[in-house]
Amino acid sequence: MWRKLWLFLVLVRLYFAFQPSYIHPDEHFQGPEVITGLVFGRPSHQTWEFKSSNAIRSYFPLGLIYGAPLTLLKWIWEGLGYGPVPAHVAFYALRLVMFMLSFTLEDWAVHELIPLPKHRQTAITLIASSYATWTFQTHTFSNSIETLTVLWVLVLIRRIRDDPAHTQSTACIVLAFLGALGIFNRITFPAFILIPAVQLVPHLLHKPLRILVILITAVIVLFSAILLDTSIYSGLSVSNIRFRDLPTNAVLTPWNNLIYNLDSSNLAKHGLHPFYQHFLVNLPQLLGPAVLLLPFGNHGTLFWTAVTGIALLSCFQHQEARFLQPAIPLLLASIRLPKRFHQAWVTAWIIFNTLAGVLFGTYHQGGIVSAQTWVAAQPNVTDLYYWKTYSPPHYLLDGRAVLYGDQGDIGQNGSSSTIEVIDLMGLDGSLLVTQMASAMYCASIPPWSRTFLVAPASATFLDQFTITGTVDRSTVDRSHYDLQLKEVWRHRAHIGMDDLDFGEDGIWPTLQRVIGRRGLVIWEASSMYNCLR
Repeated sequence: MWRKLWLFLVLVRLYFAFQPSYIHPDEHFQGPEVITGLVFGRPSHQTWEFKSSNAIRSYFPLGLIYGAPLTLLKWIWEGLGYGPVPAHVAFYALRLVMFMLSFTLEDWAVHELIPLPKHRQTAITLIASSYATWTFQTHTFSNSIETLTVLWVLVLIRRIRDDPAHTQSTACIVLAFLGALGIFNRITFPAFILIPAVQLVPHLLHKPLRILVILITAVIVLFSAILLDTSIYSGLSVSNIRFRDLPTNAVLTPWNNLIYNLDSSNLAKHGLHPFYQHFLVNLPQLLGPAVLLLPFGNHGTLFWTAVTGIALLSCFQHQEARFLQPAIPLLLASIRLPKRFHQAWVTAWIIFNTLAGVLFGTYHQGGIVSAQTWVAAQPNVTDLYYWKTYSPPHYLLDGRAVLYGDQGDIGQNGSSSTIEVIDLMGLDGSLLVTQMASAMYCASIPPWSRTFLVAPASATFLDQFTITGTVDRSTVDRSHYDLQLKEVWRHRAHIGMDDLDFGEDGIWPTLQRVIGRRGLVIWEASSMYNCLR
């Protein structure tokens, strides 16, 4: 019965892995957005973190986790004669990779970390039934990679302490590799392995040869990562980098990241939170009813590893829920189900994770990926405006995207080879109309070009500018219209939490608008004030 339940939960995880929901911009812009550009040789949007003047993100983990499977996909796809790999195929391929990593490595690690079969089954079931596993862990977050790295460092530390001697060298080598990988992936990684690392020290002091193995492996991996980052950020090939210049010219992305995050003025750009945000807000958001059981669980190494990690992360003023992903399986593995009110708690757990899973796994910004895929297939698109949504991943436009203000190349025979993407974020509605109408002035654009506006259906401000069907524009009073919008595409499974305005509209009217009018719409825009197109 337990195995059937686990298999069902694996299928649920697979289902959500292939849903095009969009939880946070970093799942695209800190991974697929940059690595697809390198693998497929297409223009991509590099955020400030990947600029050489900042260089706080390493390409080393991206190349291993995302670059390797995408390169394999490219060889197979092009080898079969299908031509260039479509961006949406790459998107779902990476989702499959994340699912496979979660399904195999996460569950396997928990299986090894909990020796008692009864407690192990409970832990694996709770982790497999958590919406955080279904959604966050199957998306391309650096936090998802950090979760797997932390779990397997814990497994290897236990193996080194408990396994027979003939497995020690291999375990030490892999431990050193994962340690270096974890640091280059996220600087928060050491916070989650502090206690296990301290517990390992006495054992290593009795086996100094293992310390040497760990150090040699770590140095090799660190040197390789630094060399790769230095090559990419400097624009030089690895063969052209002189080793004697590395001490002064090396790009140390983890160090740059740490220095950046120690400056509170930098964190203020991303939002400052109180020290209790992780414990009192983010943790209940991720665990739901399981939070109530934490005081009564097994307070062993796994529990205190998670608590220590959360406490250290709380020292930084910018705190997001996804930062706690590595702690989730550790805390769920420490829980003991209650004997009293057991049925009531299980019911609450199922309801919480079902609702949260549907929200974050299907509806949360769920139309953006599909919208970009649809636009990429449309001819003659020159301008693409996004309003009241997360930033759209540029790589999904199959290399046609250019940043706002860049000059795109216009193809021959009335076709556009590039699309200028303008992310308006939460711009005031009147300014939206002014900017779009001004940019669409007929004297400045080719007559065959098309302009799209992508916005949530809940944005009622746009109702006054929309038309349905075919309109005889010669009968339109041009003095009353700056902008005319005609719906050309709609994705129903989309809810934008950023469109909530309880203070202005009230709680119930806001929910009626955002949920009742859920969906993402693409409108083809024309300027009725400046000219008739």
